[in-house]
Amino acid sequence: MSPIVAGVDSSTQSVKVVLRDADSGELVASTSRPHPDGTEVNPLEWKKALDSALSELSNHKIQAISIGGQQHGMVALNSKGEVIRDALLWNDTRSDVAAQQLNQEITDIHLRTGSQLVASFTASKVRWLADHEKENAKQVAAIALPHDWLSWQLTGAKSLDDLFTDRSDASGTGYFDPVNNEYCRDIFAAALRNDRQVVLPKIIAPNSFGGTSTTGIPIACGAGDNAAAALGLDAGVGDLIISLGTSGTAFAVSDTSTHDVSGEVAGFADATGNFLPLACTLNAAKIFDTVAQTLGISFSEFSELALDAKVGAEGLRIITHFDGERTPNRPQAKGLFTGITHNNFTKANIARAAIEGVIAGMVYATQALEKLGVNYSRVLLIGGAAKNMAVQQIAADFFGKSIYLPPDGEYVADGAAKQAAWALSGATTPPQWSMGEVKQIAPKSEATEVVAEYMELIRQ
Repeated sequence: MSPIVAGVDSSTQSVKVVLRDADSGELVASTSRPHPDGTEVNPLEWKKALDSALSELSNHKIQAISIGGQQHGMVALNSKGEVIRDALLWNDTRSDVAAQQLNQEITDIHLRTGSQLVASFTASKVRWLADHEKENAKQVAAIALPHDWLSWQLTGAKSLDDLFTDRSDASGTGYFDPVNNEYCRDIFAAALRNDRQVVLPKIIAPNSFGGTSTTGIPIACGAGDNAAAALGLDAGVGDLIISLGTSGTAFAVSDTSTHDVSGEVAGFADATGNFLPLACTLNAAKIFDTVAQTLGISFSEFSELALDAKVGAEGLRIITHFDGERTPNRPQAKGLFTGITHNNFTKANIARAAIEGVIAGMVYATQALEKLGVNYSRVLLIGGAAKNMAVQQIAADFFGKSIYLPPDGEYVADGAAKQAAWALSGATTPPQWSMGEVKQIAPKSEATEVVAEYMELIRQ
């Protein structure tokens, strides 16, 4: 009988757990639990949700587990291992000024870490803590990321020295060198405004176990959510992944590192030993929900209306920076409707323009990757919004090439499960699981001029 492995996706919105056959990848069981809303959350809520989900699946014998988690979130711990304050999540933009300060103070930070800092990065949040909550900053004995902390909690360990992570998630801190696989201690000290020795989770190999749960289950190193998704998709060099969830991400598997001084592209590591240059937008599927609710229609009606409208929505444009923006780095930006006339301000055109605006943001993010020499031959579209037919077709039209749709799945959790199976096998490469048929959506309409207009509006 094949071993069963567990993969966890601890995201902003929820925790999802999948159980898969370690040899074939066949899905055995799955479940999920919601997370509290907000940009700062008590990490204990994540642990409660994970414990509840694993309890539901306790009738299965799990032989290895791995956790994929939302990147960047700052979990500050004191010397007793207690959480000092609610974790600041990736989408908390209060640290935008702190990011600017650190970029000015450490002028070669993008060369050393692969990334120019923006508000999302952990280093920016550490600096914000040092400047705005001095008493809390004085207590800091360790800084963990969400997935590091959850893995550590599963072990039941009390020692901060038992914290462990992987290079993919560490590469989102802003104080890690993904080429040499080591922390930049001086950058961390600058962020904290203190050079005392603070514990940072040890980096372990992508096919290794970092600890054992209180129930005896080996725990693999885990990964950042995008790296786990790439592993779950079996993405390789030459693949561009467009993920449309709460945020939108464009990332590609690359065998070389990137160093973007503009800050638009983060030079992340992947979960296998390669690199994962990534550009992220703060506004994706949430835009569709907001616009559909405002129009008083269901999401399926929203999609049908968008497909009924012409490419370019008869000149109506929506710049979808409703929650500020990360790519381009404008955390205080607002959304914009432009090109409105009496004739084009219809429900159909508004629905179309909302989707076009989001996809245009992903094209802009992809162009940022291209400027750094990142090449790709295939575009994979994933995320909750990727199931929508209008989103699929508009993406194909705006990218001007076929879009590939993997089968429905929990890609982050699937990637974590694959990593657990990899560590369990002792092999040098991840298992090759067949995840089903990949569909192809070809472009139907020419959208070059509309895309060019959106690029200019975003730049403005």
